[in-house]
Amino acid sequence: MTDQPSPATASRQRPVYTARIERIFDHAADTRSLFLRIVEGGSIRFVPGQFISISIPLSGETRIRPYTLASSPEDGEPLEICFNQVPGGQGVRWLFGRKVGDTLSFTGPFGTFTMEHRPTVETVFIAEGTSIAPIRAMLRRVLADSAHPALSLLYAADAPEHLLYRDEIERWARRDSRLSFDPIVVAPADLHARMLEEVERRWVKADANRRRQFYVCGIGKGVVAIRNLLRGSGYERRAVHYEQW
Repeated sequence: MTDQPSPATASRQRPVYTARIERIFDHAADTRSLFLRIVEGGSIRFVPGQFISISIPLSGETRIRPYTLASSPEDGEPLEICFNQVPGGQGVRWLFGRKVGDTLSFTGPFGTFTMEHRPTVETVFIAEGTSIAPIRAMLRRVLADSAHPALSLLYAADAPEHLLYRDEIERWARRDSRLSFDPIVVAPADLHARMLEEVERRWVKADANRRRQFYVCGIGKGVVAIRNLLRGSGYERRAVHYEQW
């Protein structure tokens, strides 16, 4: 995330919260969710898409790492964060070492990749791997409105087990005919190219409708490529929301 504040700035802007790990859920061998209940600092208010900044104590220093809230503001606590193992990632290694009952400190919420109001036009969500976290919270907010517009979710991963929350999203799609869910599994080397091809085929070449809005979240330059494709194809700049991890 590009708008992560420095530890000093975060401390001045927001109070520090202490949360206890209430539950742990393993989506896959390398992907985990922690469910956090605040025990010090009061309650927090957030909108779908925002993240919290967790203090991670390492040898000789404390590092600050952002983790998007995968839970819905309407559900309250516990707060859910979702993350996967990253080669050489000391912060995520520390998180994987936490147990139920352990506590951690965080500030926030932060972030501008958000959905504060339910959309009024057709909306497309695009995500890969763990970047489904903010999209999940956004979808839950939109689906709570029975009069929502048509929705599409294009969700890609490098393995079936990395399509997180798939059963949940499929249940949503079965109950609501205005939600189209398209999960795809692609080899890592081809993932971003395939996503770009799918976006171009579905929402650029398929019709002349340029009134849709998009929420795109992912890892690396693939997000920027999708953003540029959509904006270069006639969609308004403000209609293409994106966050690159």
